Amino acid sequence: MNDLIFALDIGTRSVTGIILKKSEDTFELIDYHMVEHKVRSMQDGQIHDVVKVAEVIIEVKAHLEKKHGPLLKVCVAAAGRALKTIEATASMELHQQPISNMETIKHLELSAVHTAQLELIAQENHVKSLDYYCVGYSVLQFKLDGDQIGSLLEQAGEEAKVEIIATFLPKVVVESLIAALSRANLEMEALTLEPIAAIDVLIPSSMRRLNVALVDIGAGTSDIALTDKGTIVAYGMVPVAGDEITEAVSDEYLLDFPKAEKTKRNIVENGKDVVADILGFETTITYNELVSQISPSIEKLADAIAEEIYRLNNRSPKAVMLVGGGSLTPELTKVLATKLQLPANRVAVRGIDAIEQLEQTDLLPTGPDYVTPIGIAIAATQNPVHYVSVRVNGKTIRMFEMKQLTVGDACVQAGLEIRKYYGRPGMAAMIQLNGKEITLPGGYGNPPQLTLNGVPVTVDDRIHNGDILQVEKGADGTASIITVEELIGEMPTITVNFEEQEYTVDPQIYINRQQASKHAYIKDKDRIDLKQPKTIRDFLQFIKRDTLLADKQFEIIVNYKNLALEAGETTFFVNGKATSIEHPLKHRDLLEVTYAKEPTVHDLLKQLDKNYWTTISITFNDQPVTLKQKQLVVTRNGVELDEQETLHPNDEISITEKKNVSFIFQDVFRFVDIDLATITGNFKLYKNKNVSSFDDPIQTGDRLSIKS
Repeated sequence: MNDLIFALDIGTRSVTGIILKKSEDTFELIDYHMVEHKVRSMQDGQIHDVVKVAEVIIEVKAHLEKKHGPLLKVCVAAAGRALKTIEATASMELHQQPISNMETIKHLELSAVHTAQLELIAQENHVKSLDYYCVGYSVLQFKLDGDQIGSLLEQAGEEAKVEIIATFLPKVVVESLIAALSRANLEMEALTLEPIAAIDVLIPSSMRRLNVALVDIGAGTSDIALTDKGTIVAYGMVPVAGDEITEAVSDEYLLDFPKAEKTKRNIVENGKDVVADILGFETTITYNELVSQISPSIEKLADAIAEEIYRLNNRSPKAVMLVGGGSLTPELTKVLATKLQLPANRVAVRGIDAIEQLEQTDLLPTGPDYVTPIGIAIAATQNPVHYVSVRVNGKTIRMFEMKQLTVGDACVQAGLEIRKYYGRPGMAAMIQLNGKEITLPGGYGNPPQLTLNGVPVTVDDRIHNGDILQVEKGADGTASIITVEELIGEMPTITVNFEEQEYTVDPQIYINRQQASKHAYIKDKDRIDLKQPKTIRDFLQFIKRDTLLADKQFEIIVNYKNLALEAGETTFFVNGKATSIEHPLKHRDLLEVTYAKEPTVHDLLKQLDKNYWTTISITFNDQPVTLKQKQLVVTRNGVELDEQETLHPNDEISITEKKNVSFIFQDVFRFVDIDLATITGNFKLYKNKNVSSFDDPIQTGDRLSIKS
């Protein structure tokens, strides 16, 4: 028996035993046997009567032992619908400091798994975390400052986040299986999960990036598993399956349940069947008649499956695979495809002929009934699940080994929130930089110190049965230590040529109003001011030539009020080009200064924010024209001044506004070169394509013309 694999599929209505022989990468079916439960000892795939289930297991085992000798070890599956899948996230603040090692990322992932544990406890408020095994998790995505990113390693930002999906299995499911096997004198050689068993033999890992639903329709329940993003993402169950269809056949044709089951199968396989009802009358039932009579039950089964798929998946999957005896329900694939809004060829029944690893022999049963039992034997052998006991911080933890277990898995199962074992960040410094509040974060807290059997390890290191794991809090981070130069970065100096002399301009650093070096360390509550001469104004202040910034002024009297009149701005030239006082200076620039002419009426009005002219813009004969007329009268000692008249100290100026007179069509001819005397015959004036007149008011935007 060393080269044979014995597996049991303990279902709601029956127990199926399978014996496979493994040869290199393939398997050969040696024998199989199925026995139905005598009473309802199983409900929805969960053992409710250990003794009665054990009796059926003993019967299956005894039948197979007659041909193949003693069977001592067995591969079994836990009901997948008992699994819980939880999505969770965890985040950490980076403060623009990059994550420099994978260990920190793994700790972040484990924090998300711990969050999933807490979410599971919140959903199942009558359980504790140790009532469930975490049987694995997958990373869905990493995010940096809200944007998805492939890896967090060496990435700098404000916040790192990971999203995971974790899978949990109740202890009671495994313990009831072990109890039933023990009464049948069987040792559990390996354990798998029912959905994983079927998926492993029908949907290879390379295809699990596709969103596919696998539905195992048994007698009492229909189990559902969904793949997406490279993993199994959800499990579900509906208490509607093949028995519903059999009962409908029984009710419609007055048949007992076993005969109704046989009739259903015969019609599906042969297209028709002749049956005698309980009154002795014979009836020939065709496939089409059967479908017509039991269509409400087919609809009910398809409805239940489709609703559960939508609930688990939030949308239609890309395809649906049906296995199990109930998948042969007439027209079920078509009805289910319609309800899921899928093409008919995207919902299909898969039999054991679809199992690539299974050698095709004459012994193979036909149909989809044995996909799950064979899958259990293959999956439990290839991916066996064992118990592992370790001590974590002095407490014994038993784990469910669906994969190679790591230190991180032990921390999760022990309920340790790994984030709390990080050292606290170092004290931050609150400073002011040029009046702006800035926080300088302290150093990261050190990660937890993990030792396995006294040897330092990481969360990725493997653990084995009997290992002793110690988790100690990491050291706290150091307080913020940074220099002015590290805070600000490079602060270059420049040289400026001014009045035939070269000036070197250095940035000036002040800490708490005291000039300091760029190498000075910054302390909490420091006030740092940087005076970096950048513009012409900064430069003149830096070289103590502030007098050049002040414009010359003199007093005049305007409308009986004294006014300090600006005597004109100083003009600055950089490398021969006039510019403003706020012009930035560059290394090796040549700065020159000249003074403006004496102020005019125009300068006075500009200072008072008044306009000497009022203007409008129109077009005349399709040519742009600007019209203007005085809106102010400016006089000095009673003499009217024009806009360019020069002003002198102590002038007495009067400014009055002229009465606002609208522009009229006739005003145009003062601004265009046209002689009306040369226009012969009748002519007409047009404004905006409408006939106009000389005294017609005009305004900005009008289109004027004269046509003879």
